[in-house]
Amino acid sequence: MSLVCSARRQILLGLGGAALVSMMPKNAYASRSTKGIKELSFYNRHTGERGEGLFWVDGQYQPETLDTFSQVLRDHRQNIAAPMDKRLYEYLYQLQSVLNNKDEIHVISGYRSPITNQMLAAKSNGVAKKSYHMKGMAMDIAIPSVNLKELREAALSLKMGGVGYYPQSGFVHVDCGPVRSWG
Repeated sequence: MSLVCSARRQILLGLGGAALVSMMPKNAYASRSTKGIKELSFYNRHTGERGEGLFWVDGQYQPETLDTFSQVLRDHRQNIAAPMDKRLYEYLYQLQSVLNNKDEIHVISGYRSPITNQMLAAKSNGVAKKSYHMKGMAMDIAIPSVNLKELREAALSLKMGGVGYYPQSGFVHVDCGPVRSWG
């Protein structure tokens, strides 16, 4: 942050406010680190495809890796890929950090086209008609080396979005919508 006009500061803020502003550093920096790497790996249980890579390096998302992920996470029924929300990758990265786990994430469902979502919703009450899957904001996942209940608890602890628990079907739903839970 850089403030230039001190006369304007005094007029707008008064003398006390101007004194406070004059003590502020000339430049303000974000507290989030922009150094480092973030990596994920996926296995799509329906297609048998795998995708892995560094999706974030020194503050920059990696387009080639994100494209690979979109292909692996595509709607396999319609063979349609769509970009997934980057917040979902951040969520999954944080989830693996909390679990102290780097094993590949098994994907039951990533992106869903409206046609596929409508078909699934007609067959099951567990599929939302306006699912976040259609926006690339949700995944149904499992990590074989992690107990499903532990996966759910870790996702809930992050408070980064929605968490659905489907023990009979063997997966946890995570999305980057509002914080809520069910199941």
